[in-house]
Amino acid sequence: MSRETARRVALAAQGFADPPPRGEVTRRHLQRALSRTKLLQLDSVNVAVRAHYMPLFSRLGAYAPELVDTAAWSHRARQPRLLVEYWAHEASLIPIEDWPLLRWRMREYGGAWRRRSRELLERSPELVNDVLAAVKDLGPIGAGALERELGGGERQGRGPWWNRTDTKRVCELLFAMGELTTGTRRGFERLYDLPERVLPAHILGHEPEDDEAIRALVERSAHALGVATEPDLRDYYRLPPARSQQAVAELVEDGVLDPVTVHGWRQPAYRYSGARIPRKVTGRALLCPFDPLIWERSRAERLFDFHYRIEIYVPEPKRKYGYYVFPFLLNGELVARVDLKADRAAGALRVPGAFAEPGSDLGEVVPELAAALRDMASWLGLDDVVIGDRGDLAKPLRAVTG
Repeated sequence: MSRETARRVALAAQGFADPPPRGEVTRRHLQRALSRTKLLQLDSVNVAVRAHYMPLFSRLGAYAPELVDTAAWSHRARQPRLLVEYWAHEASLIPIEDWPLLRWRMREYGGAWRRRSRELLERSPELVNDVLAAVKDLGPIGAGALERELGGGERQGRGPWWNRTDTKRVCELLFAMGELTTGTRRGFERLYDLPERVLPAHILGHEPEDDEAIRALVERSAHALGVATEPDLRDYYRLPPARSQQAVAELVEDGVLDPVTVHGWRQPAYRYSGARIPRKVTGRALLCPFDPLIWERSRAERLFDFHYRIEIYVPEPKRKYGYYVFPFLLNGELVARVDLKADRAAGALRVPGAFAEPGSDLGEVVPELAAALRDMASWLGLDDVVIGDRGDLAKPLRAVTG
């Protein structure tokens, strides 16, 4: 399989070969997009738009973000929630039906790096019990309100990121264990609740064997990626290597995965047996840094010859492209990247930097990128697009956007 073919398979698997819906985007369109991506990564950065909203805009066009809010954080008898939060790729929204597939991770306290929090179970068992009791009585409730209800807590760690009370750490530990979940959110604050008040009984009662669950997750990864190496498949849900490798071998034996060779890839690859191979992929989309098409950076480089790193944590003088950079997908290729900021006070989508990829046709890229930026600004309720000075696309974009 050529890299160009692999690229088209991957784009189709992620929903980029489907035309955006005409007219109003509905819950049905949301479900279809989620059937492709399988999950939406959550992230606290809000410089342009929160990460869980953007992948749907990239695939569906303008839609009401309340569709996601209702699907993830609202109880309605006639319209049950579709999504629940848990640690999947990272902190993610996943279909409710997939929650039981991560019970093995819950038994491991959410992952190896969180195991240090286990000592709270031994050091402060009364606090653990008090938190569960308080959430049962008061939930959905935030960690800050719980601290006040329980009389506060001694702060641990250094610096603002780790400056959390034991109460907050217990909440996060219980969330990782599946003893608490997110009932709703206020702004971006997680309000904890008991799983039995959020999830249906048949979901809570389903406990698949670990190997069965991991195999199901690898199959979901393969469906979402189209064609991938075993490390790619493993990364989608951050699975243990040995378990992922076993699942891949079993799925090959059962004909769910077809071994393939992709030209230029050093590792063996696997094509999902039902993956589409479109003749071409057309259309445009801005991609946030946490879009599942590109979140595994080495895969993005193998598919698109696109070297991409997020530079949030890079000191400003050392940034090459900018703080929060969106790749631009056009007709199946990543042809540019733009640093974006939503200036809500000024009603403007600011573009401090805009950069073309080598070999891009600027005559084609500039008007399409300008239109994509206007579309995004309109979706965010912003009246203007303001182009900065950095990058080779800045001047031609200013000429087009005015």
